[in-house]
Amino acid sequence: MDTDGSDQQRLTDNTARDFISSWSPDGSRIAFFSNRDGNFEIYVMDTDGSDQQRLTDNTAGDLMPSWSPDGSRIAFFSDRDGGEEIYVMDADGSDQLRLTNNHASDGQPSWSPDGSRIAFASNRDGNTEIYVMDADGSNQQRLTDHPYSDWQPSWSPDGSRIAFASLRDRNWEIYVMDADGSNQQRLTDHPARDWQPSWSPDGSRIAFASDRDGNSDIYVMDADGSNQQRLTDNPDDDMTPSWSP
Repeated sequence: MDTDGSDQQRLTDNTARDFISSWSPDGSRIAFFSNRDGNFEIYVMDTDGSDQQRLTDNTAGDLMPSWSPDGSRIAFFSDRDGGEEIYVMDADGSDQLRLTNNHASDGQPSWSPDGSRIAFASNRDGNTEIYVMDADGSNQQRLTDHPYSDWQPSWSPDGSRIAFASLRDRNWEIYVMDADGSNQQRLTDHPARDWQPSWSPDGSRIAFASDRDGNSDIYVMDADGSNQQRLTDNPDDDMTPSWSP
């Protein structure tokens, strides 16, 4: 859809579930995951929905693709080795490598704009927190430390901040913090669920999903949390917003 919510168009038409996650940096393709072949795999298509191709082929689940800023690689998470870990592959699906190796669940990767780091969510310390690591999997560090879950990290285009969803106020709200984990601030404050933040390319706005009006719709707000507006209005759920470059 357009950024004001108009001109909504369907890109996939499948009896299975297709979830959009990440645009390529040049705006020509969209990576997504689908269970159309029996289990969740990573696929890619042109932005008009044509030329749909499968990139992974595994008996386990491969989910939540995230394109690197230079367009050469796609990070994702998979339980192919017995636990949910973060992997990376070339944009054509080749050279699949595991980046994390933990008995807990590591997922929801988000690349830093310069491609040097990947933010992700993990419950390795007892509850889900936001972590960051170098793009080769080294130097893994925890950014949040709270008794309630923090997840769904989304890096700002200038690399200075990370938006995320948190249960720390007993329901899902959108927060933002500096890229080192400091200066954590709440952006939404609603008794319903606000989650799945996604930064606009210029860093001025954040799209997110919320069920504040009875079912999940796509909303947008300024980067400071002000001017919250609903973009979709449908009796079925609209979720997982992702901005084009």
